[in-house]
Amino acid sequence: MSNLKQLNQIAENEWIDVCALSDITPNTGVTALIDDQQIALFRVGHEQRIYALSNQDPFSGANVMSRGIMGDLQGERVIASPIYKQHFSLATGRCLEDKEQKLLVFPCKVQSGRVWVSPVPQKTYITNNGLAQDKLKLVLVGNGLAGMRCLEDLLDMNPERYEITVIGEEPWGNYNRIMLSPVLSGEKTIEDIMLHPHQWYQDKAIRFVAGDPAIKIDRNRKQVHTQNGECVEYDRLILATGSKPFIPPIQGADLKGVISFRDIYDVNTMVDYASQKKHAVVIGGGLLGLEAAYGLKQRGMNVTVLHLMDRIMDRQLDAQASVMLRHSIEQKGIEIITEANTEALLGNDQGHVTHLRLKDGRVLDADLVVFAVGIRPNIRLAQSAGLRCNRGVLVNDTMQTFDPSIYAVGECIEHRGQTFGLVEPLWGQAFICASHLAEHGSLTFKAPTVPTQLKVSGVDVFSAGQIDIDVRQSEDGYEDIIMNDEKRQIYKRIIIQHDRVIGAVLFGDTEDGTWYAELIADQTPISSIRSKLLFGRDFALRKAG
Repeated sequence: MSNLKQLNQIAENEWIDVCALSDITPNTGVTALIDDQQIALFRVGHEQRIYALSNQDPFSGANVMSRGIMGDLQGERVIASPIYKQHFSLATGRCLEDKEQKLLVFPCKVQSGRVWVSPVPQKTYITNNGLAQDKLKLVLVGNGLAGMRCLEDLLDMNPERYEITVIGEEPWGNYNRIMLSPVLSGEKTIEDIMLHPHQWYQDKAIRFVAGDPAIKIDRNRKQVHTQNGECVEYDRLILATGSKPFIPPIQGADLKGVISFRDIYDVNTMVDYASQKKHAVVIGGGLLGLEAAYGLKQRGMNVTVLHLMDRIMDRQLDAQASVMLRHSIEQKGIEIITEANTEALLGNDQGHVTHLRLKDGRVLDADLVVFAVGIRPNIRLAQSAGLRCNRGVLVNDTMQTFDPSIYAVGECIEHRGQTFGLVEPLWGQAFICASHLAEHGSLTFKAPTVPTQLKVSGVDVFSAGQIDIDVRQSEDGYEDIIMNDEKRQIYKRIIIQHDRVIGAVLFGDTEDGTWYAELIADQTPISSIRSKLLFGRDFALRKAG
């Protein structure tokens, strides 16, 4: 923004009528092509003034500055480059991180609701730096673990920056979805796993739109519309829409009594069926399917697990650990059928499932069928808003989508070709996103290599690194170190290549899983402790010393 003296010195024929002020959405930028040069125009809030700077990022050379995020650093209004995140003063164009770099600043004025710009760059001055900073409007779509962790981190970093609205599809506050299995088995209640009850939102002065899913994002007007007709304005938007269970296109999948295992509704349905019905079939022998089977068995149902592959939990465990886990689960009275391909679900005249037919001709009794065969990122809302999506909503290393005002975290995203289903990467995404929204942003997200440490039907299992290697058939220098205690039901397998641990599988005793994961990640030479590896960190390192 130029000062009054400068504006008066510019001849009338040097001003270009660019657009109406109302054409520029508050707290966003647009690009104007004036005399063959791209000029970025920024409007802060609903103020009757515009900042005009060169659209070219001096570090990358790309014409992207109009897509940057506006903020406030040390009392100075700035625009952050969407590429390298350097901050430039809106008033002077100077780069806060590198005094040698700056953006050209162009005189501009607003007259009769029109924006006028001079194409001749001039130095500008801050004429009123004492204005109070208005709170920006932040909307979080999705009330799950990732989105709410991001909100918690943001409130820790900069609690006064935003007026916050949370839009949740379910009527409850944020609960720990990971703990739904103990609720199903009767070991916990819904109240036990509630992380943020409704009162928490009130205490934090957060508006909570519960039980009313977002159905449309109007990016031009920066508005989110809900199913019940709410229209919520935003300056920044976080998408944390999570994932949806995958239901394969099998005949009868739309019958009553056919469900997934994903939320409180599903748990309540299964508990209700267990009190009235007898036979349950769980399709999917991964973690979620086995937990569903265990919970339903605890509720008194006869349970059969069907798995397409030749062993259960084939992605997380090697063959021996899988066999031991299967034996443990079958001892609890749960039947497991592997290499089972479901052909159709059969129902009665009331449209309720009664049987399941396999492709080999076998027919199983089924009053309840639970699909647990995987998840898919929930990208419907993002796609309808025109955001770039592949398998998930595409984000950069700062969790920004293609629209710099919209961030995304959690199971709905795709980052560098990878989607996410485990919790640990989601915490990292939440922290990175929060740091940039708090205008402390300099960190970037790098997907960690996360080991699998789980309790499946009461049994502890762990795996990390490369575990699908048959050392007997490999010529690449792989070696196995194995302990198999059948009486105690403890199995440990350490996979080594070139004097370094590259994989580990533990069953029954997982206490040293974290240490093995560190050895894998750090590629630590293990020659001095090789003979003691199976006995754990404390023994191996103490004896080696």
